[in-house]
Amino acid sequence: MEPAANPLPYRDTKPVGAADFYMAINATFRFIHTKFGTDGLRQYWTDLGTRYSAPVTAKWRAGGLPAIAAHWRAFFAAEPGAVVAVHEENETVAVEVQVCPAIQHLRTNQREILPCFCQHCYFLSEAIAAPAGYTVRIAGGNGACRQTFHRRAAAPPPQDLAHITEAAPC
Repeated sequence: MEPAANPLPYRDTKPVGAADFYMAINATFRFIHTKFGTDGLRQYWTDLGTRYSAPVTAKWRAGGLPAIAAHWRAFFAAEPGAVVAVHEENETVAVEVQVCPAIQHLRTNQREILPCFCQHCYFLSEAIAAPAGYTVRIAGGNGACRQTFHRRAAAPPPQDLAHITEAAPC
């Protein structure tokens, strides 16, 4: 795929990522949570979305809901073990995660998963989406969830973090 046509901002060309990365991010999240608490971890996730993922925000701003759908299709196609369907429906994009590759890999390798691990999807995605004029709501977690992207102007009530299920131990 040509770099300009790729909906992802990465330069690597491998078709699928390395699953051991999930262990690294779980350990990183745990370290930040232990050192800086829940607020510090949420700020870290927000900063990742705002700063590191700024190229994604630009693509979403320019391409709207089709760009959001294309991003998630390409993203999960490169995630080893993901079982995900992306649907554009009624002015939203729904990402149906049937098997979260990160949770699956961490469980398979008997890693202790930080209970709030699944919240990173909300904080990162919201930080990416907000400057592009969109927002996300997530229901589920612990290995399977539904992430729905809406235009900010038509947003449902704010995200209730209680709707994001904590990751259960192996």
